[in-house]
Amino acid sequence: MAAASGSALALAARLRALDDDALERLIRDRGVRQAGVRDYFDLAEALLDRGSIQLALQRLDRPTIAVIAVAGELATAGPAPTAAGILAVLDGVGAPSTDAEPLEEEAVRERAGRAALAGLLDEDGDRYRPWDAVADVLRSWPAAGLPDASALVAEPPPPALQPVSEADARFVDRGATERAFATLDALGEVLLALRDAPARRLSRGGLALPDARRLAAAAGVPPEEAELLLDAAVRADLAALEPRAWQAADGVDAWLALPRADRWERLARGWLDRVPPDLRVLLEHHAHSVWGDGLLAYLAWLYPAGGQWIEGQVRQAVREAELLGIVCAATPSAPGAALLTAGPEAARDALARLLPPEVDRVYVQHDLTIIAPGPLAPAADVALRRVADAESRGMAPSFRVTAASLTRALVDGMTADDIRESLAALSLTGIPQPVEYLIADTAARFGTLRVGPVVPERSAARSYLRSADSGLLGQLLVDPNVQSLALVCDAEQPERLLSRFAPDIVFWTLHDARYPVVAEDASGAMLSLRRAAVPGGDHLVSDDTAAIVLARVRTASPESAEGADDWLLRQLELAVKGRTAVNVRVRMPDGAEVDYLLEPAALASGRLRARDRRADIERTLPLSSIVAVDPA
Repeated sequence: MAAASGSALALAARLRALDDDALERLIRDRGVRQAGVRDYFDLAEALLDRGSIQLALQRLDRPTIAVIAVAGELATAGPAPTAAGILAVLDGVGAPSTDAEPLEEEAVRERAGRAALAGLLDEDGDRYRPWDAVADVLRSWPAAGLPDASALVAEPPPPALQPVSEADARFVDRGATERAFATLDALGEVLLALRDAPARRLSRGGLALPDARRLAAAAGVPPEEAELLLDAAVRADLAALEPRAWQAADGVDAWLALPRADRWERLARGWLDRVPPDLRVLLEHHAHSVWGDGLLAYLAWLYPAGGQWIEGQVRQAVREAELLGIVCAATPSAPGAALLTAGPEAARDALARLLPPEVDRVYVQHDLTIIAPGPLAPAADVALRRVADAESRGMAPSFRVTAASLTRALVDGMTADDIRESLAALSLTGIPQPVEYLIADTAARFGTLRVGPVVPERSAARSYLRSADSGLLGQLLVDPNVQSLALVCDAEQPERLLSRFAPDIVFWTLHDARYPVVAEDASGAMLSLRRAAVPGGDHLVSDDTAAIVLARVRTASPESAEGADDWLLRQLELAVKGRTAVNVRVRMPDGAEVDYLLEPAALASGRLRARDRRADIERTLPLSSIVAVDPA
């Protein structure tokens, strides 16, 4: 207990000296909770909790843990060792090192510094000593089936990963290219579906099942893959995860207009940015090897306490990489290897060489379908989507011209002649007669059914439907597909129906029921509507625990005379609690200052009672005379 309290005293002083950024990063990285943390001493005790230390060690690699363990062994027998002293022990028994970073003195210093930033090691110049609680946890590892200090240092890594053969590389590149192509098309459909309507997020996390099915149907993928595509979109800043829904970002149209290799580069860059730095270095070093179980075995050696955490990190990274064609069959593709070793731009060029050539002409057929003889160029795809609905994706996508798709084009400002010219420019077969008839008929009917707001609102009506076609209005009154709108005749204007629902709800219900409906404002001007976002998404205040804890400890220990008094008092209280020896500086009546090595016993009535270690007597000192306290 005394050793633990001494470590807490020293660590609290270290924490107090950190700047805000470093302290907040430490609190966040160590996962410190708010409960019970009021000041630096509480924070130090939280960091020295055995469970917290074990979680921190899970995220450190073997060479770093070996540096901590050896420093602890050396500090037990003498003064805190230097980087050179630690390296001498490591070299004497076969230092653990990764292939990417041989262990040298500078590497020892860097790893010790990393452990100090993680709150596991006391760094004093070029001397290092793990906190007592950390040393205790490492000494208890063998009982938990984890390596002791000697095993950390001497146990060799598993065999090297198998290199990729030339034949396997061709197979991997072909499969990865097909996967990347399919993902780009699927993600494009997901983003277009998100633009029409956001995807709801469950309160416990995850994608709501109806939206998962909707996005999966649009993309042609299994529902469980829809959330993976959303994650890829969020990392590439193509979608945003608000508190209650996923929303499409403003730059989706610009992204869809890019060549496929450029679109893929943005997704690959988002994946790479999310991979933890240590894991990224490891994957880079093995960019031309078969990963598979061999990679997991190597990581189990490299992160001896990592367990399910590191395995989960790797499996998630590999799963997302498979989705993007960065790897195939647990083996990096040529674009994936370039991404890891040379960066996103080199990876884009590697993928561009593998992708099939694009086409910009299509076959428009009598059955109203449109068939592309190969992958569509982005400009052709955008032009077709303005006037037709996508039916299938892939290397030879197909579309269909419908009354709804033509109405959408007319609402967007195109005329019947514009639609004909657009199709004629793309078609290898001209415009068949059935397509001409549908364009003419849709243009003639366009605008005959309009929805707008009732101004001023009546008690039972918020929107109207108007049409000169009384037969169409009568059909709406009996159509079971739109009964939910509760449409009624307008007694004042016979050419109108009224609904108690808002105009956008009426519009989308009729649109989904395949009616040629157009939205307008109160003056009769046409509107182009987007489905409404999920309400309330922008008003959830995030709970940043690290920022809250930082503000709390800073407030509890202000840099003032009163704050200094509180700081000294808390140091003494912790020393009393743990029976920890401390160096106490006392100002005497004549102004001189005297240092005592004391073991505090009690605090009461403004006085400290303690055993003087050097004189072997008990002293009672007024707190007002104590000017400094330091761990012994």
